[in-house]
Parts: sequence; structure tokens; C-alpha cells
Amino acid sequence: MADLNCPQCGAPVPMRGAGLPYAVCAHCQTVIARPSDNDHGMAAIGTAATLPFDVSPIQLGTGGAVDGTRFTVVGRVRWGWADGAWNEWLLALSDGTTRWLGEAMGQFQVLTERADVAGHPLIDGFAHGQPITPGATIDVDGHVMMASDVKDVTCLGGEGDLPFPTPADWAMTSVDFRSPDGAALSVQRDPQGTSAYVGRYVELAELRPSRLRRIEGWAMPEGTQ
Repeated sequence: MADLNCPQCGAPVPMRGAGLPYAVCAHCQTVIARPSDNDHGMAAIGTAATLPFDVSPIQLGTGGAVDGTRFTVVGRVRWGWADGAWNEWLLALSDGTTRWLGEAMGQFQVLTERADVAGHPLIDGFAHGQPITPGATIDVDGHVMMASDVKDVTCLGGEGDLPFPTPADWAMTSVDFRSPDGAALSVQRDPQGTSAYVGRYVELAELRPSRLRRIEGWAMPEGTQ
């Protein structure tokens, strides 16, 4: 898809992910609503925070494969809390679906949004204001997972193409679950609702990545293109 121009500053805005409704201008951080099929204009709907510097081998345009299907990294959201921050990279798969690649402290997890899991009694209670405490357990797809981390977080910014806008004041409560066999569940609650993302922890090399950012002192995964 050809680049469009930012309605705020006029800079080109690459359209990396077909069908994704929002993009962030890399030049002025304007959050842009993409045109629909019958609307050829782009609308500025707000401003995202400027992403703080962080060191990651992943970048927009990084490629790879998950479960045998090729993907390209088309967007990123960075979240922060009192003791740190992490990245959530949006993967556009060749079959037309999307997944998220979570990256925190050198660990990676591939996640898919699951509306059915969001209806689980534990998560439904959380959606209605009940707390989830560390140690709470949930069975998802035969994996018994334990809540390992509960924290209040704030959006630090976004880049690329995304399924939602990333306002600088976006705050939420995030709960991470993990099973002994590496299954993962991330539950996120904000004033607009509660979402659940299910997947697993992976080694970066498993994804057969290409177009990684080279970092001094960090060894690229074997076989990286």
C-alpha cells in the first residue's frame, strides 16, 4: 500500500498493516485514523507521547514466522509502570490475522486476543472491579496458569500501524499469568473494558527473525537473516 501524508505535518505515513484503523506519524507523533474504503482522507485524532529510547532487537519491518505463518512487525505500544517498561509489538501475519509479541527484560511471548477467555468467571469478576491477586489460578486450554504479576501501567507511546489509538494518558491494570510449561495469559483492564490475550513464551530464535536491529554486544540469533 502506498504511503499517505500526515494531516498534521504532511510527512509520509507508511501503511504497513492492511485493515488496521490507526497509525502514528513518526515525525510529529500525531495519532491518525486511516481512511475507510469510501473515505480517502486521514483524520488527526490526537497526539501520542514520544517513545522513550529503549534497546530492542525488534523494530518495525522485522519479519519472521509463528506456527508456520510468516509475519511482519507493523506496530508497537510501549507500557510503563513504577519499576520499568515493556514493548508489545503488533505482528501482521500473511493469513490476514494479527498477534502480539510481548518483550520484557529479554523474554518474549506470542499472544492472541481471546474474547472467550475474557468471559471466564475470574476475568469477568476482574472486569467488574474485583481484584486478581498474585497466586490466583486459571485453567485455559488445559493449561493451569498462575497470576505472577499485577501492576498499574501507563501507555508511554506507540508507533506504526495499530488496531487502537495510543493516547499519552491511557492507563490500565495489567495481570500476567504463566504456567510451568510456558503458556501465558495477559489480562488488561481500562475504563473502556477488559481484554484477554493467550499464548506462550518463546525464544526469539524460534520465530526465525529477519531484519533485526543490530545491538553492540548482543549476539544475533543463529540463522538470522
